[in-house]
Amino acid sequence: MEAASPGGPGAPPPPPPEQGAARASVGLLRRVKGKLCTWNILKTIALGQMLSLCICGTAITSQYLAERYKVNTPMLQSFINYCLLFLIYTMMLAFQSGSDNLLSILKKKWWKYILLGLADVEANYLIVRAYQYTTLTSVQLLDCFGIPVLMALSWFILYARYRVIHFIAVAVCLLGVGTMVGADMLAGREDSAGSDVLIGDILVLLGASLYAVSNVCEEYIVKKLSRQEFLGMVGLFGTIISGIQLLIVEYKDIGSIPWDWKIALLFVAFAVCMFCLYSFMPLVIKVTSATSVNLGILTADLYSLFFGLFMFGYKFSGLYILSFTVIMVGFTLYCSTPTRTAEPAESSVPPVTSIGIDNLGLKLEENLQETHSVVL
Repeated sequence: MEAASPGGPGAPPPPPPEQGAARASVGLLRRVKGKLCTWNILKTIALGQMLSLCICGTAITSQYLAERYKVNTPMLQSFINYCLLFLIYTMMLAFQSGSDNLLSILKKKWWKYILLGLADVEANYLIVRAYQYTTLTSVQLLDCFGIPVLMALSWFILYARYRVIHFIAVAVCLLGVGTMVGADMLAGREDSAGSDVLIGDILVLLGASLYAVSNVCEEYIVKKLSRQEFLGMVGLFGTIISGIQLLIVEYKDIGSIPWDWKIALLFVAFAVCMFCLYSFMPLVIKVTSATSVNLGILTADLYSLFFGLFMFGYKFSGLYILSFTVIMVGFTLYCSTPTRTAEPAESSVPPVTSIGIDNLGLKLEENLQETHSVVL
């Protein structure tokens, strides 16, 4: 006697293995698309590229001043930006009342903001100064040293806890940077060895580390306190520190500038781009994190290269497109999964006055999905 088929005599035959594999692949692609192509991730990518364009604007104007008019005054350009921050955000703090007032903040935390202003000013100065000693390739590669430093500082100071996907995403982004450097070498953009490569490399590492310190402090202040306090204090002490350093290291260069309306316009364009970068970056960090922002702005050098094709006669390489794609893939992977926060129960940090956690939109989406599952 034959055994009855599991589905009964009228059951349809099972689908062939090839069809089942195709359905599984389609289902997997739909899940990946649903996780990566969300409104919050697309918005985060757009905000990151907006910051990259601001950095690109500062790079293009600085290079145009240096190559066309032989004007190399990075401290003067930074000083103008800090003055704008002082006139707007520091003045806003001066007219606020209560604990958010400028005098109240200075009485409690003046020395902390002096250190923050010093780190921010010197980070900008050291990276620019390194170009005089080492090569463009070294600066581009070693500048990425700030990302692991930033992740380590976020782990210990902000109690950020990363997942495996975040480390993979960072590795992918750094691979994209390596591709960009290779494209520079093939396109002939490799500079001479410079006067002292070792000094230049050390300056880049110090500058990248100070950038990481500044960004972690920015994330802490923006999420725990307020954006106005961060920008106001950086504007105040950045103006003082950069002004003093300006008189020491660049007074001869400033006196030799052949001022005309074109040079003045380039200075204004640089100041506007830098001011927009400083003003918008806290907004992006508040809904993402300092690490994701730094991954997103890795494309700034590529935007500068694309503009340089028309303005400075750079040679094009298909590796630039590949590098941009790889960096964007890594950035998207990092933003696709929120980090966890392991803040201790008894902590000395002040209470959170506004919602600000890494990849806030993604965490809200996960909470909504969990709530929906419980209801079902």
